Amino acid sequence: MKKSIIALLILVPFLAGAQVKITGSVKDHKGRILAGANIVVKGSYDGGVSDSTGHFSFKTYEKGKQVVVATNMGNKTVEQEVTIDTTIISIDFVLKEEISELKAVTVTAGSFEAGDKKKAATVLSSLDVYTTGGANADISAVVKTLPGAQQVGEQEGLFVRGGAGYEAKQFIDGTLVNNPFLASVPDIASRGRFAPALFKGTIFSTGGYSALYGQALSSALIMESIDIPDRSEVSASISALLLGAGLQKVAKDKKSSWGGNYGYTNLAAYFGIVKQQPEYFRMPDFHTADLNFRTKTKTGGMVKYYSTFGSSDLGLRRANIDDPTLKNAFGLNNLNWYHNLSWRDNLGNGWKMNLGLGYSIDVNKIDQQIQNQQNQKVTTGQPWIDNSNFNINTRSDLSQVKAVFDKRLSGISVIRFGGEYMYFYNRSTFNNFKALLPDHFKALFSEADLYITNDLAAKVGARFEHSSLINKANIAPRLSLAYKTGKGAQMSVAYGEFYQKPENTYLYSTTNFGYSKATHYIANYIKNTTLQTFRIEAFYKKYDGLVKTYPVMNNAGAGDAKGIELFWRDKKTFKGLDYWVSYSYLDTKRDFLNYPKELQPTFAANHTASFVMKRFISKINTGFNFTYSYATGRPYYNLQQSGAQFIIADQGKTMDYHNLGFSFNYLTSLGKAYAVIVGSVTNVLNSKQVFGYNYSYNGARKEAITPPAPQFFFLGVFLSWGVDRRQDAINNNL
Repeated sequence: MKKSIIALLILVPFLAGAQVKITGSVKDHKGRILAGANIVVKGSYDGGVSDSTGHFSFKTYEKGKQVVVATNMGNKTVEQEVTIDTTIISIDFVLKEEISELKAVTVTAGSFEAGDKKKAATVLSSLDVYTTGGANADISAVVKTLPGAQQVGEQEGLFVRGGAGYEAKQFIDGTLVNNPFLASVPDIASRGRFAPALFKGTIFSTGGYSALYGQALSSALIMESIDIPDRSEVSASISALLLGAGLQKVAKDKKSSWGGNYGYTNLAAYFGIVKQQPEYFRMPDFHTADLNFRTKTKTGGMVKYYSTFGSSDLGLRRANIDDPTLKNAFGLNNLNWYHNLSWRDNLGNGWKMNLGLGYSIDVNKIDQQIQNQQNQKVTTGQPWIDNSNFNINTRSDLSQVKAVFDKRLSGISVIRFGGEYMYFYNRSTFNNFKALLPDHFKALFSEADLYITNDLAAKVGARFEHSSLINKANIAPRLSLAYKTGKGAQMSVAYGEFYQKPENTYLYSTTNFGYSKATHYIANYIKNTTLQTFRIEAFYKKYDGLVKTYPVMNNAGAGDAKGIELFWRDKKTFKGLDYWVSYSYLDTKRDFLNYPKELQPTFAANHTASFVMKRFISKINTGFNFTYSYATGRPYYNLQQSGAQFIIADQGKTMDYHNLGFSFNYLTSLGKAYAVIVGSVTNVLNSKQVFGYNYSYNGARKEAITPPAPQFFFLGVFLSWGVDRRQDAINNNL
């Protein structure tokens, strides 16, 4: 026994001497201390944990060449090879951040994001569109309540940051929509063609948008259609203005669906109650129909097809501004048919594919006459009056194919590239003059979303385009950066060049044009929480190559736009209340068309603001929605030719714009049907609205451009069998 104890006492010092101490520190790539990191000798039980100072110390019996591993949640694992002998070993670890999609910053300058679309700065759901007071479920009307958009009421289109309406384009599932609005009527804005329920998200990009999109100087409205619905549904809508019905069938395995809708609108009864300023000799009459099919692929992808058909017919008369005893009679018949086929899929090894096919046709038949008091066509012998006797027939076709391929790089970084081909076929007959504008338009693009850390991200891209019609090419670089400044807070900057062909109106006269160009510089700060968003953004935009129509038609125009915008959305402060506030300051001038010098364009106001409020009261199953929009007066000019130039014969600014919109939605049931009763009114306060002025040929007469009626009223019932849409409204307001 004594011998055993003596032997153990002799052995212990040798065992103790066999242990080697390993010490060191753990920090991140920015030099910050990492406490709680685990450090172990790989393949053994020997290890330790870094303390509050980032240091660690432990002993090991291992010998020779070994690997020491440092791990910490949220950081990449680091291994170091060491040789363990009899001396103390010191190791310092630097751990890089593990980049994750949930934590990563997103590039949001101009409201376009580098990551998941759900993280975008300004994303509108279909319910947002339906429940915005006075918007009457028109996507473009809701977009006008966001920063950057102007309150233009006399023509369709989105006027963004000093850009004309045709400088903003719309895209569905990645492909261009050629005619997103109903046919144009002089001095009356047309609403959009597409129902909000078609889309699961709408991103309004006011500038600096992705290289995947082109031919838009100012803005891109990017809409993504829904995938397979939750369940089958039959729907119907009834009001004094419209009748509609729809069917959506979902397969039992929920891997495919198909459906369709039809709607008929006739404003005769409504115009009989609410008098309109123009005299309608053909009441506005609209037919709409759509079909859809969606199916999942075996590899987790999705194929979607959507088609919509629309036809409209109307005729109206106004007093002729040069001779009030005469009338201008305008008749319009429009047919539009739009198709969109998309296929997204996983190709394996980090590759994804997005393919898009599109075809649309838009046909207009316009008959413009000068008529006497008996509504008979007349000729006066005065060219400035008789030039309004004309017939125009136009056909606009767009066929397109687009392919985008994504490859996941390290972490969540992605590189994408692809191309698109568009064939534009535009034919016009003006009286007996015929013109044809075919254009083979090609584009290549490449773009990378680079996540350097969770706090720093970049979007780098470029786009190449060529138009056979004007035989010109361009290369457009795009760059965006974002840096996270704190929890839910970040700053972004963006630079980009954007090109656009001249409109067909000018190309019918000559194709001797180049591209118009806009260079965007954007900086913003965003603070996001679950229920609140604050955003401030400054921008500068330089225009080059704008179209001039006098003294010759060319690309000699130029201009700029600069400003600052604010946005605040809050669902937290007041229980059950969702509201947002937007404000835009715009300073812009441009020399284009027949402007004699750089002027503030007639579609641009210096100050624009909106307040949107939504309140749902569960006790009475009713939502109340208010929207107040304000804009300072817009400039107007009477430009008259004097010798070799145009001069400003008269100018001024319109009165400030005020519009209070209201809507309510009452949720109930009718038999086995779920029902939503909707009421809406625009311009509740009956404010006078003037959008500009028309002038007679000699400038002696001046008439204000005003809405056809001061207010618009709507009351309707929307029914559904199979899906309780009422719960969507309730959930959105909780």
